[in-house]
Amino acid sequence: MSDGLIDDDEMGDVWPAVHPGREAGDYGSARIDARGPFAVRSFQTVDLTYTVGRFGLDDSGSIKIVQRFPNDGGRLQVADPTAMNFISARASNGCSLILVPEPDGHQRPWERSLRITVRGGSMHPGDSIAVTFGDRGGGSPGLRLQTFCETAHEFRVLVDPCATGHFFPLTDRPCIEIVAGTPVRWKAVLPTHGRPGGPFSLGLRAEDLWGNPSHRAGRSLRLEADGGILGLPGRVDYPDGERAWRITGLTAPAAGIVRVRVLDDDGAELARSNPLVVRAGQTGGYWGDLHGQSGETVGVNPIDEYFAFGRDLAFLDVMSHQANDFQVTGAFWARINAVTDAVNRDGTFVAFPGYEWSGNTPVGGDHNVFFRHAGRPIRRSSHALLEDRSDLDGDANTTTELFEALRDEDCVVYAHVGGRPADIGRDDGGRIRTAVEVHSDWGSFEWIMKDSFAHGYRLGLVCNSDGHKGRPGASHPGASQFGALGGLTCFLADDLTRDGIFAALRRRRHYGTTGCRMFLDVVAAFPGGATLYDGDPRLGPAASRPSAEAGMGDIVETTGGRAQLRVEVAAHAPILRIDVLNGPDEVAGVSGYDAADLGDRIRVSFHGAEYRGRGRQTSWKGSARFSDARIERFDRINAWNHERPLAPDGPSSVAFDVLTTGNFIGFDAWLSDSRAGALTVAAGHADSQVVLDDLGADPVVVEAGGLDRQLRIARLPDRCRRDHLVHDFDIELRPGRDNPLWVRVTTEDGYNAWSSPIYVVRP
Repeated sequence: MSDGLIDDDEMGDVWPAVHPGREAGDYGSARIDARGPFAVRSFQTVDLTYTVGRFGLDDSGSIKIVQRFPNDGGRLQVADPTAMNFISARASNGCSLILVPEPDGHQRPWERSLRITVRGGSMHPGDSIAVTFGDRGGGSPGLRLQTFCETAHEFRVLVDPCATGHFFPLTDRPCIEIVAGTPVRWKAVLPTHGRPGGPFSLGLRAEDLWGNPSHRAGRSLRLEADGGILGLPGRVDYPDGERAWRITGLTAPAAGIVRVRVLDDDGAELARSNPLVVRAGQTGGYWGDLHGQSGETVGVNPIDEYFAFGRDLAFLDVMSHQANDFQVTGAFWARINAVTDAVNRDGTFVAFPGYEWSGNTPVGGDHNVFFRHAGRPIRRSSHALLEDRSDLDGDANTTTELFEALRDEDCVVYAHVGGRPADIGRDDGGRIRTAVEVHSDWGSFEWIMKDSFAHGYRLGLVCNSDGHKGRPGASHPGASQFGALGGLTCFLADDLTRDGIFAALRRRRHYGTTGCRMFLDVVAAFPGGATLYDGDPRLGPAASRPSAEAGMGDIVETTGGRAQLRVEVAAHAPILRIDVLNGPDEVAGVSGYDAADLGDRIRVSFHGAEYRGRGRQTSWKGSARFSDARIERFDRINAWNHERPLAPDGPSSVAFDVLTTGNFIGFDAWLSDSRAGALTVAAGHADSQVVLDDLGADPVVVEAGGLDRQLRIARLPDRCRRDHLVHDFDIELRPGRDNPLWVRVTTEDGYNAWSSPIYVVRP
């Protein structure tokens, strides 16, 4: 790479070639003189020079400078030279130029566009246009960069030299490098499932404000264990320049729950790890994010960096790559298969080849396809962005066709809620579709799990990121339309191999979270005995055996009228609540605190979405005012976009302008006199006034239309303490139908976890 340009072989991009019969230089050239590196969300000035090619640039001819869809940097503008993101341009021969920022001015994945049109003259070969992004000459602070790192952030140039409206891409690919900012928090990552004496590692990283692992974190750290760990050094020198660090060769000799605390030299706690539950004979728990894209399609950075991030920086055990099928060339499909085979290592790291079948919702909607082995054909939903149509007859244009094409393949399929929500009612999927994805960067979607019950399916539950910003396993939404932190799935498997993970997938032995690593165990016991099936008897003959209990994902039949459900949770933070559901209905629950523990903390939270489709974002804008109490302390909950207002506005009020996408966001306020006066919340979709002294253990819930849209107001303890909770529930079983028993866990800091259901059939 030189002169701020990307070499074609660095990205393997699917952009169409220049016009047949023409040389690349016919349309001109482009360069950026200073390519960085620049810190995320910093203000910069980027100077790009386009030199006119052999055809010239006619009167009303144009160039476009386009950027990728994930870019959440400042919106380009030409109206106010004193404001951020101001752009200017100058023609070397004095021609007038018209600049038009177009937020959706080009085709996927290059939606962001700046169109520059020549007026009142024309430009000759060798003339140039100098474009300044973030021109500071009139007082602008500059161009605000995106919130995530990118090795080569492109300002791609296309040219319409003859004013025909047809633009040709230059082979020059001007770019800048965007890197992490100053670290603001530390993360310590352990496995969640272990056996006495079994080896494991501790992962450390420091993140900037926007969740990027920072290379600027070098310092001395002290490590202390809560519980016995052998091999843990008391002090480490975290290397400057490294974005993550792994300490290997650790063991926990005895059963119990262990955590690691990271301290500075003065003993102040910088981070506390997730819990590791050590138990003899325990099945392994392996963490994965199986859904994301790289820069060859609609994400950023090459596929090699995508896998390296998840494995080395996010400390994942299991990954896949899920490019939109309608943009996957034959060459890139071969590359996906080759890379996943190259990084797959039994016992260390599992990678599956796969793709996102991206049909529109009326023909089935988004589904993720995962192959057990490389080298299998891709069955696309369409060739929407592909020029080569020689393999068009291999497409599967509906989920009916997809499931038929995959019937004899060694693969599994998830239903996904992204831009095109899956319509799981259209086709069953049989043995092919094994799970639904209830959380990703797009939000949380319990409704798709509940839809599956209504259709009589027996599916597991997963969470992933569908990350587009190059951070699988640690996918922060940034400042864009994505409103949630990416999810994770824990696979309960005998070993970390493709075979082991596939066995877990097909038996639905997994649970998902909204991004934390939580230990979750759910076991149903049947006092009168039961029959446990090895497969789903609804789909054909299945072996069975007597069993007194069943675990996550199992299908079991019992003549008894009740099940004893034991739930164990060990979390990274205090547990607010465990809810037990039978199908779509909440049937039991327990809080992580008692009514006597309630204190002076009031939580206000906003939940839900507009509808199931692409424009699901719900905006909550307004205020919360305490009439007779003052705010002594304030915390944001799930507020990942640090530039959207959610903060105290004076001593007794809070101003907010936030969005939800099926998940929830909110705040905690510790009050000086939490039982005096009232709280008034005006949020647009829902308004409420509550007398503070009336707030008890049960929250006030205000329905707000839309899709599961709610305003909730609750009183909490000043400090919650229980991060490990075991509880037994006595659950009534409904006769003549499935009883899908599953749980939802909520932690104090806003994370959720869901178990895959245990399907209990009571004839």
